[in-house]
Amino acid sequence: MQLVIFLSSLFLFLVIWSLAKLLHKLWWNPLRIQRMMAQQGITGPPYRFLHGSTKETIKMKMEGGNYLSWLGPQAQLVITEPELIKEVLLNRYKTYPKTGNKDFAKKLLGDGLVSTPGGKKWAKQRKLANHAFHGESLKNMAPAMVDSVHTMLVKWKNQEGKEIEVLKNLRIEFVYIQNAFNIRLPGLSKLWKTVDEVEAEKLEKGIRDSIIQMIKKREKKVMAGEVDGFGDDFLGQLVKALHDADKSKKITVDNLVDECKTFYIAGQETGNAMMTWMLFLLAIYPEWQEEARMEVLNVFGNKEPDFDGLGKLKKISMIINETLRLYPPFSCDPEIWGDDVHQFKPERFSEGVAKATNNNAVVFIPFGFGPRSCAGMSFVTFEAKVALSMILQRYTFELSPAYIHCPVHLFTNRPQHGLPIRFHPLQ
Repeated sequence: MQLVIFLSSLFLFLVIWSLAKLLHKLWWNPLRIQRMMAQQGITGPPYRFLHGSTKETIKMKMEGGNYLSWLGPQAQLVITEPELIKEVLLNRYKTYPKTGNKDFAKKLLGDGLVSTPGGKKWAKQRKLANHAFHGESLKNMAPAMVDSVHTMLVKWKNQEGKEIEVLKNLRIEFVYIQNAFNIRLPGLSKLWKTVDEVEAEKLEKGIRDSIIQMIKKREKKVMAGEVDGFGDDFLGQLVKALHDADKSKKITVDNLVDECKTFYIAGQETGNAMMTWMLFLLAIYPEWQEEARMEVLNVFGNKEPDFDGLGKLKKISMIINETLRLYPPFSCDPEIWGDDVHQFKPERFSEGVAKATNNNAVVFIPFGFGPRSCAGMSFVTFEAKVALSMILQRYTFELSPAYIHCPVHLFTNRPQHGLPIRFHPLQ
């Protein structure tokens, strides 16, 4: 009897303790932060229990200014002042440390270059990434990119003239993203797992196993004498570092897996989001779609895109930059961009980014700024040019009347209700 009373009391204590922690996280702490920031003159959309201020934040982004926003119960200080952005990103005095990934984000992205705070590990990761994404490496990747786009376009062949859900056809969805902001009772999550958590762990293991298999495949070819090295691409550089005799350069299998997860998933999501919005804008601005198509046909004709030709696509570069300026909106200050700040006008980049920003680099930072700028930015833009060129060579396209414009930010900025587009073969 005493054991039953003890266990009942313990269970009741755990429930009360968990509820108290939950209340602290979802109510008391957000209101405390909100009051504290207001005393310093920082305001923003008010915190709403559980839901945060996601919808209001989208409006605030369009208006500009520094403000406090909420992603669920997580406070975020959003800054748009150029000089303050520069101070944070350069971080000369190490005042703004990088925080690592947690929970589902860590399972999704691993502990790779993006989340590593700094120090020797980060320097080693950055050096490998810089080597993997320099010009010559990108040139070697071009045939693989063309093949990948070919595979996608073959799937589109049977849907010509019909609506194609571009977002789904460009993007791989993971259970991790769907559950990144789920609220769980603190402490009780150790006692049982939800169906989604079990599925997420299976996916995590599947991703790891796939990466290990790719490593073994390259190692096997080297050992059999079929190739001289592990390859010049990013995976090849990582496998080489895995076998490096120099301990200062050597990485572990876990490091390798995390880097692959980071660059594949972060790169995949970033690239697909950019392609989605670029197709959206060209679908509603047919005059720019035609100008882009004429440029591609003048450079490549009906031949496959190649590395040297991609560098000649000036108008495509302008379209990419304008897309990245609008989605997501980094700076909507009319004093910088003019009264047409919210309009799609690629010509504003006709003389380059420096001219468009009046030499104020931090007002346009789609790939970050300073020492932590995205190492894969050349890869993403290179990939986008290949994909868009091959689409323009084959199709004209228009936005479906069923499209509902509702951008939402979840890991990347994307259309909440998808992007249905009709593709018509060129005559």
